[in-house]
Amino acid sequence: MLNRLSRRCFSTAAPQPWLFVGLGNPGDKYRGTRHNVGFELIDAFAESQGISMNTVHCKAIFGEGFVGEVPVFLAKPQTYMNLSGESAGPLAAYYKLPLNRVLVLHDDMGLPCGVLRLNDKGGHGSHNGLKSVIDQFRGNREFPRLRIGIGRPPGQMDPKAFLLQKFNARAQERIDTAMQEGVSGLKLLLSRGLTESARSFNREQKYKHIRLQTMPT
Repeated sequence: MLNRLSRRCFSTAAPQPWLFVGLGNPGDKYRGTRHNVGFELIDAFAESQGISMNTVHCKAIFGEGFVGEVPVFLAKPQTYMNLSGESAGPLAAYYKLPLNRVLVLHDDMGLPCGVLRLNDKGGHGSHNGLKSVIDQFRGNREFPRLRIGIGRPPGQMDPKAFLLQKFNARAQERIDTAMQEGVSGLKLLLSRGLTESARSFNREQKYKHIRLQTMPT
């Protein structure tokens, strides 16, 4: 499957590629649910860059293209969330990517709805998709991730039920804005690198976090 883009990626003169893996569940049943915001951000980024997501590769809906001179691979694992690593691991291995060039995009109940964070590493925080990815990476947690806040379940609501719900109108507005900001954050990452982009991006999101803490979801 080594096409022109893939061959160019392995050239020593070319910028090193990135693999962006959005986590979610396949099928219309799960479209628009909280657990699928990783898929949504991959789609939003692909559309913004004119990258077609029209291939199946390593159990993922897959696309590839360039952002400036930087090669980018985009993936939405079709294994269901809890087995996401069965796609992410083989993709990273296929393209011989170091883990610091594999960015995982995922929902996070630990952040207010619509707030984003770009981190260079971390644990799985009881997120089964992340746990699967870490398992496939042989326990290595030092890969970057873009965390997409979805808020916490209200009252005594079962977290699993909360994850599989769709957003209400107010929360959907926040997520729509977050998708736009996420696309900008990914472009910043590709142009400035992880350290600088994370510092700038998270600074902007910090103030958003403070504003949204007292607002209902």
